[in-house]
Amino acid sequence: MHGASPQKREMVISEIWSIIRAKQGNAILLKPRSMEVAVPIFIGALEMQSILIGKEGRNLPRPLTHDLFLNMLSHVNLSIRRVEVYELKDDTFHARLVITGGEYTNEKPLVMDSRPSDAFAVAARKKCPIFVSKTVIEQTGVPLDYFLTASNIDDEYAASGSTSFSSRSLRKQLEQAVAEEEYEQAAEIRDLLRKLESEA
Repeated sequence: MHGASPQKREMVISEIWSIIRAKQGNAILLKPRSMEVAVPIFIGALEMQSILIGKEGRNLPRPLTHDLFLNMLSHVNLSIRRVEVYELKDDTFHARLVITGGEYTNEKPLVMDSRPSDAFAVAARKKCPIFVSKTVIEQTGVPLDYFLTASNIDDEYAASGSTSFSSRSLRKQLEQAVAEEEYEQAAEIRDLLRKLESEA
């Protein structure tokens, strides 16, 4: 897929409607424009934190991985034009970054495979559009009413994205990382926690 044009699929512009914590884990809810459904995509805890930081426009003292990637693109005069969730295969969502600049044009962009969570973290930072294929929406779309009334969503976390949400979630992750002796991960979480609380 590297350097090739995206396959032609009917795509619908969407937005990150909410970030929730349900019994199954953390999920991004993508809402296609003009449709009363959301596509839930489950992501890891650290990826969720990176998306929240991007949405809130926070500047951390040291770049996270997604910031580093965007800094590298900028250095070589490339930019993210859009992100796409284009396929559901074997119960796994597939996303891609559509990049332009230099030799890569709107007609012939650079297309890079991406995990959805990484694509959303990039989109949150660059405020670029997110598109979801109509096929994926038909396969996985859930009526919005479900998320507004479902008892299996932890209301303490739903649709928040606030500093208190981020700090509370990070503290739990920090305790777990230390308990599992994942000290490098614990150090990264601790740095994020200190930054979030210093700006509260």
